[in-house]
Amino acid sequence: MSLLVVGLSHRSAPVSVLERATLGADAQIKLLQDTVAAEPATEAAVLATCNRIELYADVDKFHAGVAELSTLLAQHSGVGLDELTPYLYVHYEDRAVHHLFSVACGLDSMVVGEGQILGQIKDSLAKAQELHSAGRLLNDLFQQALRVGKRAHSETGIDRAGQSLVTFGLQQLSSGTPVEAWAKGKRALVIGAGSMSSLAAATLARAGVAEIVVANRTSDRAERLAQIITESPETDVSARAVPMESVPFELTRADVTVSCTGATGLVLTADTVAGAVEGRVSQDATAGRTAVKDVVREELPPTSVGAEDGCPLELSAVQGSTGFSVMGEAAVAGMDAATLEQHAAWVGGSALDRREAARRTPEAEAELITELATMAATVGRIPERRRPEPVAQIPRPAPALSVLDLAMPRDVDAAVHRLAGVRLVDIESLAEASADAPMAADVDAVRRIVSDEVAAFGAALRAAHITPTVVALRAMAADVVANEIARLDGRLPGLDDKHRAEITQTVRRVVDKLLHAPTVRVKQLAAEPGGAGYADALRTLFDLDQETVASVSRADEDSENENSKNRGPA
Repeated sequence: MSLLVVGLSHRSAPVSVLERATLGADAQIKLLQDTVAAEPATEAAVLATCNRIELYADVDKFHAGVAELSTLLAQHSGVGLDELTPYLYVHYEDRAVHHLFSVACGLDSMVVGEGQILGQIKDSLAKAQELHSAGRLLNDLFQQALRVGKRAHSETGIDRAGQSLVTFGLQQLSSGTPVEAWAKGKRALVIGAGSMSSLAAATLARAGVAEIVVANRTSDRAERLAQIITESPETDVSARAVPMESVPFELTRADVTVSCTGATGLVLTADTVAGAVEGRVSQDATAGRTAVKDVVREELPPTSVGAEDGCPLELSAVQGSTGFSVMGEAAVAGMDAATLEQHAAWVGGSALDRREAARRTPEAEAELITELATMAATVGRIPERRRPEPVAQIPRPAPALSVLDLAMPRDVDAAVHRLAGVRLVDIESLAEASADAPMAADVDAVRRIVSDEVAAFGAALRAAHITPTVVALRAMAADVVANEIARLDGRLPGLDDKHRAEITQTVRRVVDKLLHAPTVRVKQLAAEPGGAGYADALRTLFDLDQETVASVSRADEDSENENSKNRGPA
């Protein structure tokens, strides 16, 4: 049997594909059941997070296993196999072990070094144990992955290289401002009450928000989370629970919203969010627009009737328009081609010349004449000069509502990105931001830990693979000794107990000494890469019964599974 993993993640697939290929709780259970029922696989575990879906299995045939696992992933994710295949990756044996250990350490996470993945691996193992789809191999693998992940976080500074997806998302919302300073005093709405939403609520509470409102389809879970936040000795934040029907109203009060539910459809539509922020544009934004109007008035003073000689525009139609300029785009709207040409000639002529001349100093006039003379000597003519229309820079207002969507598939309509007054950060934008995130030096140390642990796990796995054969060999030797002693009793019926015991002990010592060096050496050789064939060689050389070896393996596996069930995930 060999370890195989088939999956897709944010590294191999676009968010649009991941979003469609998500697996709900029921789909994960059915996938596990169908995998162990398939011919190539005897064990299975599913690791499904917001940015990865991976199916681990113990298979006896590589190509058949890849085909079967890929088909099952497509079938249960709802994405066609032809569409899904280009985004799938496959890891086998030691590479599969290396992949899971890297995932457990946070090296393969969207935010490098985040520790939340350890809880997700633990949940994955617990589900496989509950469904009895995890045998000895996957129990050992996932238990060891948890230990490797904990070792990486305790022995290195990988935590400094990244943080949870929640913290990273809030940093993106704060746009460079420290999260604590940005969040202080804000009102927060958390939609969902699962593990990610709970983490978001706790993070916001520690950041210093003034209030947290929790909305969830199951009111008990929302109330429980609100109670935990309120009673936490680490923070002083008031929290309350509301039904999902109250979300549109709560949005009108919230400054920041975090959504992470298991819904298959949108939780917040663009219309809902637009309605919530309507009329909530900050005073800073209003002040910014007023300042722009003042700039426009200073640069382009209002025009009155008769003030512009020769202007072809009917000025009486726009008399009294605040900030109106005869050179602006609004002035020429609706003109016919002939009038528009006259207007353009007028703008480039005397009216502009009068304004330019009125603003020039003698020094500037002399400098301009020199420049024009030089240009004329160079190109043979005086270039046409037109004054560009002043462009007022309108300052972008601070968002009235900041939204963090951590769900997969997404909870918040992507169209919210285009709404004025709203800042939306979702999985897709987090993936783009994390691509430029700096890697900490401790990442190299974690990679070394992973490599060492993969080698140790592989050696232990290969050694364990030959153990049933060695046990069967020693059992056969014991049977040979017992049979020879019985035959001796038949030949020497008068042999007393003292001499029989001495002879028996002598024969056993001889057999043990003969078997000691070969069995120790074969375990060492089997622990090395490519050592799996030594078990087969041992069985062939000593003509060991395959069923005897298999029965030893089953007994060991049953014992290990019972111990794992009692221990639970590490």
